[in-house]
Amino acid sequence: MMSTHDEFDPLKQEQGQNTETSDWPWGHITKLAPGSQCPVVSADSVSPMYDGKTIGFEDSFAPPPSFDSLSIGSSSSGNRVEGESTFFRSTESDMSGFTESIDSVSEQIVGRAKPVGSRDNIVRLYMAKLEKQFIDPMPFRVFCGTWNVNGQPVGNVNLNTWLSHDEVPPDLYAVGFQELDLSKEAFLFNDSSREEDWYQAVTDGLHPHAKYKLVKKIRLVGMMLIVYIKAEHFKRVKNLQEGQVGTGILGMMGNKGGVAVRFNFMDTSFCFVNSHLAAHTEEFERRNQDFRDINSRMQFPNGMSSGTPLFIADHELVFWIGDLNYRLTGVDLATVKEAVGQGLYEKLLEKDQLKMQMSLKRVFLDYKEAHISFWPTYKYDPGTDNWDSSEKCRCPAWCDRVLWKGTNIEDREYRSHIGLRLSDHKAVSAVFDVGVKVINKVKYKQVYEEVMKTLDRKENEFLPQVSLDILEIDFGEVLFVEPKNQVLTVKNVGQVPVHFEFINKLDDNTYCKPWLSITPSQSDLLQGEECVVSIEIYVNKHTAPKLNAGDDSIEDILVLHLEGGKDFFITVSGKYVPSCFGSSIESLINMAEPVREIPTDKLVELEHIPTTPVGSKPLSFDQKNLPLDIPKEIWRLVDHIYKYGTFQHDLFQQPGLHSEIQQIRDCLDTGVPDVLPGTIHSVIESLLIFLEALPEPVIPCDLYQLCLDASHSYDQCKMVLLQMPPHHHTVFVYLMAFLRELLRCKEQLEIKDLAPLFSGILLRPPPTPANVSTASRSNRRIENTRKTAFLHHFLSNNYDCISVI
Repeated sequence: MMSTHDEFDPLKQEQGQNTETSDWPWGHITKLAPGSQCPVVSADSVSPMYDGKTIGFEDSFAPPPSFDSLSIGSSSSGNRVEGESTFFRSTESDMSGFTESIDSVSEQIVGRAKPVGSRDNIVRLYMAKLEKQFIDPMPFRVFCGTWNVNGQPVGNVNLNTWLSHDEVPPDLYAVGFQELDLSKEAFLFNDSSREEDWYQAVTDGLHPHAKYKLVKKIRLVGMMLIVYIKAEHFKRVKNLQEGQVGTGILGMMGNKGGVAVRFNFMDTSFCFVNSHLAAHTEEFERRNQDFRDINSRMQFPNGMSSGTPLFIADHELVFWIGDLNYRLTGVDLATVKEAVGQGLYEKLLEKDQLKMQMSLKRVFLDYKEAHISFWPTYKYDPGTDNWDSSEKCRCPAWCDRVLWKGTNIEDREYRSHIGLRLSDHKAVSAVFDVGVKVINKVKYKQVYEEVMKTLDRKENEFLPQVSLDILEIDFGEVLFVEPKNQVLTVKNVGQVPVHFEFINKLDDNTYCKPWLSITPSQSDLLQGEECVVSIEIYVNKHTAPKLNAGDDSIEDILVLHLEGGKDFFITVSGKYVPSCFGSSIESLINMAEPVREIPTDKLVELEHIPTTPVGSKPLSFDQKNLPLDIPKEIWRLVDHIYKYGTFQHDLFQQPGLHSEIQQIRDCLDTGVPDVLPGTIHSVIESLLIFLEALPEPVIPCDLYQLCLDASHSYDQCKMVLLQMPPHHHTVFVYLMAFLRELLRCKEQLEIKDLAPLFSGILLRPPPTPANVSTASRSNRRIENTRKTAFLHHFLSNNYDCISVI
């Protein structure tokens, strides 16, 4: 059995005992200097094909008050926060449901064209504030259902008892599945033969006393969301969009995450989210993180003139369904079963992680859930109503939930469907009566005309004026993947409504640098109102390389423009702390010390070292120190995974924690402590992020197409790699040897798990210019298949990297 303190040595593991005479490329490995975390290398062993020899090397949010008159002296906040109601938003993007009212309905009802220029936004603002004066709610019944089917085929299951349980047919269905397909093909390529089977089963199970049309169907791996609406209502569905967010490893793999559908119906914006959050009882904080990731990263294109994307929080009605995976804490199995048998649900729900986290305002702020009066939905022996009798004997829990947020929503039913026994989860459904906004045309015309008269009078009297509480923003020290946030308060101190927005500077295509984000980027303010603008800085894999190389700095000037008024200039500054993340392989092999110990001017020089030509010996930046064969950071990450991860059962399947990845970054950048902090999942994700952040990927971009063309032949693939710069080649060989060793040690790990993941990181296409359209979905799939095939060769064969030069 392997010791947890063994050092990863590809030579020892793959070549056996005859290490002295081996011609395998790791044959010249020497050992670590005592007390050192850095590989000790020889000048003659820096290239895998230097002088024609095979060389080895030594072993990484509350609504504003109601607006009942035309007075413009009220105050409200325009900042976006999670729990804020969106009925009375004042940003343009937040009033997407009102677009038709102002642009087309106004012309139809009032008999005049829509307002032009700056008036457009102001009229929208006024009409949104006064909507209670001309809106009549229309009753609308919504059915939400969720079921984790545990990868089971649909078979002959009848879904009528789930979907058609009530006498009155719903107006709208939102049906979500999790674990629709647990196959590797679904996980790696998002292909599933079961999608159509389950879709047909749902369609057949819809209420027989109404006719329905499909609004949208979206799937990400095993998560699928299907939305139907009564055929008579279909034509009123507008601005339909979909979105998906993966929260698996690298924050994008789709084994966990969420899918969503949004649209406007009549004059109300709807958003439905179906999610599958992290598993295991103790992982409630990871579930919290998954929710925050989905809530912040789920975006929908916006048809408004601003183009600012819509988020989940920008909708008036949100329904969130899924296997949220929250369990019961601090209660044993026997107690749970006894309490359930006696119907003492309230007692158990005091220990429910979701309710506990919501009460602490850590997740689902301002969301509601109906009263739970049914058995826990997990875990059962499939095919029965018996609790889990497997070896793990999971404790029952309410994993499958339906939450909602918004006004004019009344919950009618909340139940599980015990008769559906196909899975280890029970299906859940909730029925709601919703008040959908419908414009009263007569009242609308009266309010609209009064608004236009008011604006005519005020625009003739005054100019827009605002005050800013700050004109200089200093973020201080900025670190890789560690966001910082500051706020700017914009207040309307004039006598007329104001529309402001951040605009592009001369010759710039965007209004801020790529490491900066502004929310909201524009807004409308009535007299006395203020808007809190969030300005966040976040350096990621795309922006770190230029900052490390000194080609960019944390400096920017934001231009805040008032329509019909003057411009304000806000300076943004900070000091970026260089990191090994986002540094090039060329610079890293010339860093004997941790990056934080190297002067900034030297780091900039290192980042501009030219790439070593093929077949040449890498140049040494410092005559006192020879270049390393591989970056020491990659060595530390790989060695840690090898020592402490070989007995972990779910490698490359669970994402790391953000806080731990930041700690690992600091450890690599400073050299302390000696052992990397955090879980093995965080170390693995740090390695993947490290490789993704390389300015030039391990396999250089100029070889990308050659690799795709050669992917059908192992011999041709090897020939392509001989065109790689020597140090890139060495890193590739090292990583392949490590992954082969993991595959040898871990029976649960397969090549088809690793090849798609690492091929997308090690083999990246050249950057695409902004004005060039991206490849179609089918072409991307072909490319991904070829990339996977390319890497598959090197994971299934002992690549010897012998030079033919």
